[in-house]
Amino acid sequence: MSPTLLFGFVIGYFLLLLGVAWLTSRNSNNESFFIGNKSSNWMLVAFGMIGTSLSGVTFVSVPGGVGTGNFYYFQIVLGYLLGYAVIAFVLIPLYYKMNLTSIYTYLEKRLGVEAHKAGAFFFILSRTVGATARLYLVINILQLFILDKLGVPFIVTTAVILLMILLYTFEGGVKTIIYTDTLQTTGMLVGLVACIFVITKALGTDFSGIYNMMLDKGYTKIINTDIKSASFLGKHLLGGMFIAIAMTGLDQEMMQKNISVKTLKDSQKNIMSFSAVLVVVNLLFLFLGGILYVYAASKGISTAPDDLFPTIALSDAFSGSIGVIFIIALISALFPSVDGAITSLTSCFCIDILGIKNSQATEKEKKRTRLKVHFTFALIFFVMVLIFKAVNDKLIIDFILKFAGVTYGPLLGMFAFGILTKRQLSVKWLWWVCIIAPLLALGMDMLSSPDWYEKKLHIELGLQSISESLFGGYKIGNELILINGILTFLGLLIISKKPVNQ
Repeated sequence: MSPTLLFGFVIGYFLLLLGVAWLTSRNSNNESFFIGNKSSNWMLVAFGMIGTSLSGVTFVSVPGGVGTGNFYYFQIVLGYLLGYAVIAFVLIPLYYKMNLTSIYTYLEKRLGVEAHKAGAFFFILSRTVGATARLYLVINILQLFILDKLGVPFIVTTAVILLMILLYTFEGGVKTIIYTDTLQTTGMLVGLVACIFVITKALGTDFSGIYNMMLDKGYTKIINTDIKSASFLGKHLLGGMFIAIAMTGLDQEMMQKNISVKTLKDSQKNIMSFSAVLVVVNLLFLFLGGILYVYAASKGISTAPDDLFPTIALSDAFSGSIGVIFIIALISALFPSVDGAITSLTSCFCIDILGIKNSQATEKEKKRTRLKVHFTFALIFFVMVLIFKAVNDKLIIDFILKFAGVTYGPLLGMFAFGILTKRQLSVKWLWWVCIIAPLLALGMDMLSSPDWYEKKLHIELGLQSISESLFGGYKIGNELILINGILTFLGLLIISKKPVNQ
């Protein structure tokens, strides 16, 4: 299909988003930007959160990872279910009880101002890097398969896409995103199902036949019982559970939408229904991955994992039949994670760092500050995407999960300490603990899995013999975030003392 025609569909999709933004942002204010005036419909929030949780990374990296990791990723998804239960029945009630706009305000009320700022800092760091990695992946696909052929430079593509996102988020914030995420999740899921049907038909078989083909290739293995493997069932369940708790329950972007729902009960229904659907959707992505690899083998296609889906979807073999579907679904998967990230980062910085909620400034002055912060984060996103382009790493979902394991650990440790103990912190040592614990966890991970870092970062660590002697072949996987959280918790325990009234 003509790159110009595909690009036309992208522009049309943007215009549709701008129309939705215009309708939903009328008469908006700071309160609607931050938490949607606490009037969001829980069903819309739950459905839209599917797109936010999955993103463009899931759309290409999860199917792409089937070739080397089979369906083992589904073990992580099952772990998510455990994490979402903790969020629904432990964290959400806490946030509603305290009537929070930013969830990191809890850390200030429980552990002090420095804990509040530390929580906000690690969220800003985590979300900025994670969201820009996702953004880079999708922009790079659009660039390689459409815009390079039109002679549009990568830097221009990045600038225009970020400008478009700014145009439909800067005014309405959460109030607008609830609706645009619903639209985008619909586009992503329709595209996912349509691609499965079209590629299966192209193979001249039905779902039973394609499943047998995947079974013969060994792609459908879900359970890994090798305890030394990084994808061992127990590691993935624990890792998935605490990734969900940290990256959803302790993440301002995700919780900002949940606490925009009017009642606690509705917010809990939102989380549990969303988590059930998410399991099914992830299974469909893995199934698609198996289909893609079977198709690639039959046609002699060999490419990088993250490029497999776009290579097949946009190939001449389909004459554009799924090209448009793929592009619309891909950008539908991209924007819920990026628009929400910029909005939540703006909210977090304004509320947690600048203290805008308690400021004596007028509503107009607060709005001016918010807009400046919003545009600043868009500029940071722009720079970070260019950095990812320079590094040009592949299979980004691996990087995102690894980075999250390092940066979300302090959040996990601080919230756990605040909820599970009544002890008071020594403020002067707090930042030391929050920095040393992730470094220790990262060091343990590098010692257990030096091959991952050598492959991903292209550096010779020379740690293989040390790894074998210390860990005996055991590789830390997604439980890195749990190890990090435990180290942070223990560090906080060491620098704490009993409350004065005990």
